[in-house]
This record gives sequence, C-alpha cells and structure tokens, in this order.
Amino acid sequence: MVGSANALPGSRAQFERLLAGGAPLDAAIEVCKVAEADPDDTSVGLGGIPNEDGVVQLDAACMDGRTHNSGAVAAIENILHPIEVARLVMERTDHCQIFGVGAYRFAREHGHPHTELLTDSTRALWLRWKENLSDQDDRLPPPPKSETPKSAPSKGEPPKTGFVPTRFERHGTIHCSVLALDGEVACATSTSGLGFKIPGRVGDSAIVGAGLYCDAEAGSAGSTGRGEASILACASAMIVEQLRGGSSPKDAGLEILRRIAKQTERQARWQPALLGPDGRPAFDIQFYIVGLDGRFAGVTLHGRGQGRFAVAEPAAGPRLEPLEPFFT
Repeated sequence: MVGSANALPGSRAQFERLLAGGAPLDAAIEVCKVAEADPDDTSVGLGGIPNEDGVVQLDAACMDGRTHNSGAVAAIENILHPIEVARLVMERTDHCQIFGVGAYRFAREHGHPHTELLTDSTRALWLRWKENLSDQDDRLPPPPKSETPKSAPSKGEPPKTGFVPTRFERHGTIHCSVLALDGEVACATSTSGLGFKIPGRVGDSAIVGAGLYCDAEAGSAGSTGRGEASILACASAMIVEQLRGGSSPKDAGLEILRRIAKQTERQARWQPALLGPDGRPAFDIQFYIVGLDGRFAGVTLHGRGQGRFAVAEPAAGPRLEPLEPFFT
C-alpha cells in the first residue's frame, strides 16, 4: 500500500485485511474513507476547505486494475464519502464520471445521506480569507481575542486571526495505490480540491489518467498537489506507461516531474505566477507509485510541505517514508 501521508491511519487499519487476502480496491477505498470522515483533515471530505462561495465540493475516483474499470464523481456536495459514490459509478453504471448535482442525486438514490461538510473551523478559515480579499469592500476581520480595539481595524492592515493559505498552498488530497498478494492492483483518490476555488472547478483527482491510474499489466500511480499540472501532463497514466516500459517507480515518477517542470516554463510565458523567483515551479506536486514487482516510490517536485508518504509492506508494516525530491 503506497499513498499520501494522510493515508497512514487508513493503511494501519486495512493492511492486515489485505495480507489476509482482501481485495485491493476494497483496501484503497477504505483507506480514503478514513480521511473523508476526519474533520481535522481540511484537504478531504468532512471539514474540507470550501470553494469561494463557502461550499465544500468534493472530487473522488477509483480504478480496478484487474477489470480496467473506473468511476469518478466531482463537484459533489453534502456527501460524506464521495469515494463510495465513485465506486457506484464504476459498478452500477456504464459511465466513468458523474459530476455536480447529478452526482449528488445519484448518491442520494443509492442511500447516501445529505451531510453538512463545512465545519466551524473551516467556516472560520473561509471567512478570514473572504474578509481579507480586498481593502475596498465593507468586510472587516474580527479583532484579536486578547484585546478589544478602540476603533475598527484598518482594512489595509488586518489583524492576524489565523493561517490563511496562499494560492499554491490551498490544495491537498488522499491517494492510495494497492498491490495485493496475488498481483492485482487498484487505486483510489479523494479530495476537497483547491481551497477557495471557483465553484465547479475540477482538479486531477476525479480524472482517470491524471490524478490516478492503474493497470494489472504494469502497476499503479496517483498524485497530490497542483491538479492542473497533473492534468496537463496526463501524469499518472504516463507514470504507469513508464513502468510498463521497464522503468523503476522512482525513475518513472521523476521523469514525469521533469516534464511538468518543463511544461510549466512554457505556461509561464502567459502565466508568470507559476514560476517562483528561482525560475522553478511555484507549486508542489507529489506522486505515489507501486510496480507489480513490489517496488515503490514517493516523489515530489520540491519537497516543500508534504515531505513524506505512507507505505505498508509485509516486511516492515505501515509507516512514513521521505519523498524523493526532483529539485534538491
């Protein structure tokens, strides 16, 4: 089992079942469900950072390497476990994707309850972001709790009322790729997407071939980080193709990171903010990869932020390992 760092709790809960002969798709989905139900994980499910309207919209997808079938939902609201709905799309329809209000209706038809996903803490985070968007509107951030100001705070100098993530820090996801004892592979991904995004924005997590991909003849891969970069590189599918051609998981991941860095240089001609002062991409992206021979890797563009990944194997059990950075 190989995945993002927040996959570790679910991996610990599911690894023994996998070793006992459990199906890899079941394991990958159950790992994601742990994060989806965790209100303290603001990148997935309950308590996820909302869009610019204050609404939590979720994306999820799963894929079975044995059948090569997949299912995905995106921009789905008020459903606690979108990864389960993604599996329903795969198993109960002839489609690969259902997005928006149609995904919500489909989930409700199959018994998923309507759930409020915005928590008090993420609502407060959204309000801080909204209050500090402009110094030309009428919104004011709350005063510091330690004192009562004699006059209203200046819009130009808002008090520090908590962490508000910057543009390229507002993403997060859970991914899990699983290789079973019989050699079958499966993968699953779930996310609340880019924080404060334009309503309806869909990242790579719900796009098979970008945010995740697996093939029983090659291996499995998935990503977290800037979804747009993964989409433009068809990243997970390209990694699996590298595995098919004989590359190791580490080399396959680093090759796709090289392509992403190169394509970002081209994009920066019209979108300069994509490059930092050092001329390198201003965002980060990670890939989690497992081959059919059991070799695995976790790679990252910079190593900033999410510097570790979760892995579980029979020899050492579930644990965190450091990601291999492309830029050192």
